[in-house]
Amino acid sequence: MQIYEIPRNYKGEGRILYIFSTKALIYTIVGMGIGLIFYFILNVLGLQMAGIICDVVLGAIGFCIGTFKIPDNKKFDFTTKTGGENIDDVFKRWVKFRQKKNRVYVWKEVETKDE
Repeated sequence: MQIYEIPRNYKGEGRILYIFSTKALIYTIVGMGIGLIFYFILNVLGLQMAGIICDVVLGAIGFCIGTFKIPDNKKFDFTTKTGGENIDDVFKRWVKFRQKKNRVYVWKEVETKDE
């Protein structure tokens, strides 16, 4: 009699508190860290509630960047090219492109006459 191993679903095992993957948790913490700066500034001005709201909103934006993917939509050129990719990966490529001063290198073969 042979042994048959049942395949396991490993997708949820890298998650913390069920909704946070490691990457999403890092992005959420960074977003909330930036929000804390605004919280302290607004707290000095006497707007503590506005600072808390700003902190939560920036944390949610960080979570969305770390978790969601760009939808695949044929109506827009941007979503056609990047549909299905993670938002943070697209953003990283955009930053690298801007650092190169918007240069795109294309390989072009030139025919030469060998005589």
